[in-house]
Amino acid sequence: MKDIYNYFLLIRPLNVLVSGLAMIISAAILDSLDQGFMVILIVFVVMTYTAGANSINDVLDLEIDKVNRPSRPIPSKNIKKNKALIFSFFLFIVGSVLSLQLPPNAYFISIVVSMPLMVIYSTHLKSKPLIGNIAVSFIISLSFIFCGTVFGNVYPMWTPGFLAFSLTLIREITKDIADFEGDQTVKYKTYPIQYGIIGAIKLISLLSCLVCLVALIPYFNNTYNYWYLIILVIGVEIPLIVAVFLLIKKSTISSAILSSKILKFSTIMGLLAIYIGSL
Repeated sequence: MKDIYNYFLLIRPLNVLVSGLAMIISAAILDSLDQGFMVILIVFVVMTYTAGANSINDVLDLEIDKVNRPSRPIPSKNIKKNKALIFSFFLFIVGSVLSLQLPPNAYFISIVVSMPLMVIYSTHLKSKPLIGNIAVSFIISLSFIFCGTVFGNVYPMWTPGFLAFSLTLIREITKDIADFEGDQTVKYKTYPIQYGIIGAIKLISLLSCLVCLVALIPYFNNTYNYWYLIILVIGVEIPLIVAVFLLIKKSTISSAILSSKILKFSTIMGLLAIYIGSL
């Protein structure tokens, strides 16, 4: 039971559940929840890929996590690196086999684009300033295009894809501030390390302002109703403002950790805004 619990922690279950929930809400936006089998497939594909990516990320981040997150399963020696790596590949294989049950364009996105990019991000791109942040943001946003491709209706997924990309990019830069000390130990060249924590906060502030403004466009051009605006402001824009305020008020790693937690569910709230705003 202890081993099962440690593997459960390894995949970061909350992140995995959020990724699955995002696909359910996306299917609802596309009015495709009645296609139960397809919904279940895309949920499990995205969840297994997310779990696999989280696992391989922990394997490759061992030295960083010894500083930033020593209680994680691998640095705490509750799971061996090689076993975690095998587990990650197993999850990717399961996700890929499930993908083969989907339309060709959809499994092309998952097997040929998303999965290799997840591995490349973890092995080569994560340490690069902004490039790694953009890569993981693109992977997250691509899951919504993947969902639209499955149901043959990609257009409604561009707005949630944009929100997911933008909010993930902001959160990833914020996480780089939170991981500053551990990233320095392995000589990563993340944005905060290259340009300083203050420089990173300025970029986060700029991106947050842009997102807050651009996200209003679907309401003002009558794509979504007033519920979109209400939920967007409460669930996305206010958390962004609070996160930026915390970082500006106290430019520390602890502030970045708190801000990252605040931003964690903004993507889901953005999806809810789109879904309810389109009713």
